[in-house]
Amino acid sequence: MRKIVPHLWYDKEAKEAALFYLTMFEDSRVIHVNTISGTPSGDSEIVSFELAGQSFMAISAGPYFKFNPAISLMVACDSVEEVDALWKSLAEGGSVLMALGEYPFSKWYGWIQDRYGLSWQLMLVEGGMTSQKITPNLLFSGDACGRTEEAVKYYTNIFPNSDIHFFSKYGEGEAKSSKAIFNYVAFKLLGMEFSAMDNGYDVEFGFNEAFSLMVQCEDQAEIDDYWEKLSAVPEAEQCGWLKDRFGLSWQIVPANMNEMMTKGSKEEVQRVTDAFLKMKKFDIEALKRAYNGDV
Repeated sequence: MRKIVPHLWYDKEAKEAALFYLTMFEDSRVIHVNTISGTPSGDSEIVSFELAGQSFMAISAGPYFKFNPAISLMVACDSVEEVDALWKSLAEGGSVLMALGEYPFSKWYGWIQDRYGLSWQLMLVEGGMTSQKITPNLLFSGDACGRTEEAVKYYTNIFPNSDIHFFSKYGEGEAKSSKAIFNYVAFKLLGMEFSAMDNGYDVEFGFNEAFSLMVQCEDQAEIDDYWEKLSAVPEAEQCGWLKDRFGLSWQIVPANMNEMMTKGSKEEVQRVTDAFLKMKKFDIEALKRAYNGDV
């Protein structure tokens, strides 16, 4: 199981979106669907699923956050036909960000926003598949533009089993934004592949809670450590969520949180929900007491 899980926020479409994405990839399945009550958004449906064997989570929790291209999912495809098939599925009700075609970095590539607003980069990868089919891509924009190298070095210093594979800079005149430096960085966090780049254009959008990264922690010490190193916006701290110095949203959660929320009785789940809604950083022992009714 991956320790970092991409987490997607929808208004009401989490399950619908997950089921749609399942049709696009082999080795994909819904793991479980459950509803938590009494949240600020009312009843919220949570969907845990896998795409191409990789873990994802999605929540229907109201129209508070919207996807934008600041984080996209880059898909490594082994044929032009695969790129075309995925593009056709995503294009229905979606919008094109970079037209499908040949580029200096790929013989067949396109960037598209699907019907739910989530961004995808589809790329022909020649010479065999990479070890990871779907790679989250971080696009450093706005105030964060030009900080890709700083961010990647920061993240790889925080998480074990992390390293940087590759740096590539914009050539002279390639970027419209004067702040943009790197057009591609490949790196690994906790064994999971990521990529990042400075936005070559001056835009207003940036990271937000619609796309967050959930870190599953084995004990309180691990939660405390990541929280201390990552949290940089006190007002964003809520229910295990935080924002780092670059505006990226993280969820720092106990590894057994899903088990409590999916296997517990209705009463146990509600007690845990009531407990974590009052927390900023998660307290594992307090959550256990709530689950067991020792409150």
